[in-house]
Amino acid sequence: MQTYICRVVSQSDVTYVASQKAEGGQLSKCMIRLKEFGGKFGNEYACTMFGNLAQCKFNEGDLVAASLRFQVHEVNAAAYQEVIVNDIVKLTNH
Repeated sequence: MQTYICRVVSQSDVTYVASQKAEGGQLSKCMIRLKEFGGKFGNEYACTMFGNLAQCKFNEGDLVAASLRFQVHEVNAAAYQEVIVNDIVKLTNH
C-alpha cells in the first residue's frame, strides 16, 4: 500500500452491493477520483471505497491523504486493475 496526497476530482453516490461478510448482507460502495499534484499531467486514480469509508463525503477540490491498495483480478482471461481506498483523511489548511 502507498499513501498519496491528492485533490478530489469527483465522488459518486453511494450504492449497495451484496456481501456475505457484511452485516445485513449489503456493503456500501462508491467511486472517488483522486489526482496527484503535477498540473494537468499529475497521476489520477479511479478508486473504490467500501463500507464506512463509502459513507464519507468529499467535495471537488478537497485535499486528502489516501492510502491506496492496487490489485489485479481476472475475468474471462482479461486482467483488470483495481484501486481500493484503505483509508482517507481530509487535510485542513491551518
